[in-house]
Amino acid sequence: MAKKAASKKTATVPSKAAARKATKTATKAESTTKVTEPTTTVAKVASKARSEGKKLFVLDTNVLMHDPTCLFRFQEHDIFLPMMALEELDHNKKGLTEVARNARQVSRTLDSLVADYDDLNVGIPLDSIGNKEATGLLFFETHQFKPLEQQMVEADLPDNIILNVVQTLEQTEKDREVILVSKDINMRLKAKALGLASEDYLNDHSLEDSDLVYDGVMQLPDDFWQRHSKDMESWVQGGTTYYKVKGPLCAEFLVNQFVYLEGETPLYAQVKEIAGKTAVLATVRDYTHKKNNVWGVVARNREQNFALNLLMNPEVDFVSLLGQAGTGKTLLALATGLTQVLETKRYTEIIMTRVTVSVGEDIGFLPGTEEEKMQPWMGALEDNLEFLHSGSNRENLQDWDRSASKELIQSHIKVRSLNFMRGRTFLNKFVIIDEAQNLTPKQMKTLITRAGPGTKIICLGNIAQIDTPYLTEGSSGLTYVVDRFKSWPHSGHVTLQKGERSRLADYASDVL
Repeated sequence: MAKKAASKKTATVPSKAAARKATKTATKAESTTKVTEPTTTVAKVASKARSEGKKLFVLDTNVLMHDPTCLFRFQEHDIFLPMMALEELDHNKKGLTEVARNARQVSRTLDSLVADYDDLNVGIPLDSIGNKEATGLLFFETHQFKPLEQQMVEADLPDNIILNVVQTLEQTEKDREVILVSKDINMRLKAKALGLASEDYLNDHSLEDSDLVYDGVMQLPDDFWQRHSKDMESWVQGGTTYYKVKGPLCAEFLVNQFVYLEGETPLYAQVKEIAGKTAVLATVRDYTHKKNNVWGVVARNREQNFALNLLMNPEVDFVSLLGQAGTGKTLLALATGLTQVLETKRYTEIIMTRVTVSVGEDIGFLPGTEEEKMQPWMGALEDNLEFLHSGSNRENLQDWDRSASKELIQSHIKVRSLNFMRGRTFLNKFVIIDEAQNLTPKQMKTLITRAGPGTKIICLGNIAQIDTPYLTEGSSGLTYVVDRFKSWPHSGHVTLQKGERSRLADYASDVL
């Protein structure tokens, strides 16, 4: 939300009956306000708003199209929609894109809100259709604003028209704060240049600082054994060593988090249970050893080993892997997917998808089937399949007949477009969402809720490489799910730290 209000006071909202009465008694003079006097209908509730410290948020179009439920995210404060925002909504409502769907959803919401009100000059209660969290009023631009003396270059541009609305409201609503909310950085900069209050839409920001993203790994203190060995219990079950640890350190653990200790007595373990100041740790399987290879792939570093433990664990339904280019995210996911589809038969097939955002110019309309349309975006899939099928990787293979053709492997991998995910249910599938940093929280929810019984979902991405307009590291859907799933016992996350692609790629990632 645009900065969450500290005040929890509830605004006095006019009832529907009162609103209709106001409509019937409105004078002709009120309905024909002159253009030269841009006093909007916000003034009708200004005295009440002033006494309660309510703010007036003017929403830019991109906020509405980014989060179609944004109207209900401002608690007790009022919302103002410029006419230009409605025009831009109308221009963007056609098509099958997420933006078009959001535009249509906002239009339907607005239609429901105004259905029982004949006069939009009065504020529309935002809680009138069941959203009780929003207790403010919704105002529309029902009068044309007179252009202000301070003219902007190309004043007829949509952004500048909205800025003129904000500037006028700032002058007419002197006793309360008027704030422009926009996802457009340049729009906010122009507002600040005009002396107007503006801010980003922060409701879906999981974190303000991307450095605080949960990495799924904790280094234990050097004196861990000395401080905890006295009261520690240990046992072996199924080839895994378990440790029951007591102490204040346990309060910092999360279920499925990995902990490690280097040195003379190293420990690489995963948190299995937490109960107050007691936790149960289980040693992880060593995938750095060739005998434990996964489709010929062995872990090359500590974090890759942790990631393989999550990917191969049938009790973990959701896995997220963050990491810069070349850390092995896609390779690890594909190797574990192929093993569990073709070898252990745990899943029936691999489903791979990603958002189609270009780094360069868009290549335009693509003919063909859904899979053929997605092919240009699946270069990472092709490259990693080539490696997994190549002779250079066969020296690690065991006796199982891995001479299966590339065609057989590809027959168990389906590439799907995000545009056709709604309404689907994946049963016993191994779903890989690549480049997940380019998804919004809403898109991420749409994808993850497609999972049926027996399905595992893996999200891969690098929040430093976001290509989707208006998405930031804090508002990315990938950051969102990492934060929301970190406490769920059937999920796990690892941030891969070390690049393994090549020394050139590693150096380029560091210095460029």
